[in-house]
Amino acid sequence: MLDRTYLIEALHHYATQTTEIHSLQFAGNLPSPPPLAYQVHFPRIEMVLIGELEMDVGNNIGTDTGVVLKQGDVLYLPAESWNKPNWDKPVVTMTILVGKQSFGMSLLSWDGEKFDSAIKENVARRGPRTGSFILQAIEELAWHSQDQNTLRLLASSLFSHIHDLIHNPPETPSKSKALFDAVRDYLEQNYHEPLTRESVAKHFYVSPNYLSQLFHKEGNVKFNEYLTRIRLERAKYLLKQYDTKVKEVAHRCGFNDSNYFCRVFKQQTDRSPSQYRAHYQSGTVE
Repeated sequence: MLDRTYLIEALHHYATQTTEIHSLQFAGNLPSPPPLAYQVHFPRIEMVLIGELEMDVGNNIGTDTGVVLKQGDVLYLPAESWNKPNWDKPVVTMTILVGKQSFGMSLLSWDGEKFDSAIKENVARRGPRTGSFILQAIEELAWHSQDQNTLRLLASSLFSHIHDLIHNPPETPSKSKALFDAVRDYLEQNYHEPLTRESVAKHFYVSPNYLSQLFHKEGNVKFNEYLTRIRLERAKYLLKQYDTKVKEVAHRCGFNDSNYFCRVFKQQTDRSPSQYRAHYQSGTVE
């Protein structure tokens, strides 16, 4: 019978026994998900703990792919990606949902005819952004999935981080830190909108000057610098994962002027967007 202890022990096992993680595969969002497929707006992880599970998954070239996850196999699904499990054999799975404020974990036990039990657990993501950096590194390797040794280490590190958060939950932040985290999450979710310091300050019912002071105090960074950093990181991801025109990438990341986007991108990376994409796909840039 599954229980919360089983979930915590599973996290600890794969955090300490990296070689027990056999592979890490990636899903995408193409083609459009079929009926009954699972698709959410944030990253998630599916892992088989016992048995095996067949499923269809999306990818980035427009054809769905059938995969079989066996014990110790991990499927990483970036935001908007989809999968459709085929529940035809007994299996126990662990799912990790990566929310902005928390990790949501669940265990499912399928006995071949019905779900025998389901366990859910949530842990806050407040504190050091270790989990975000690990997830970003995993997504960076989507085009280099043959580097399984590194991917296994990253998956193990993520399980270790979540296990540590369960046993050592972060302290409740101060009001200013809580507001800073809320604004930061808002920017990360709405970076593609025409955001300004004034519009964001109005959204959170504070003055623009207070918002600037908040970013200086809690983040040691200027508001516009932080927003630009988020937009550029998203632009890098789109350039690496999709063959989208540079002008369209700029628009999707909140830059109305593609020439300005190219200038800022080159200032930060020493490469034009087109050069960055070409170098990444050739393996000459990380």
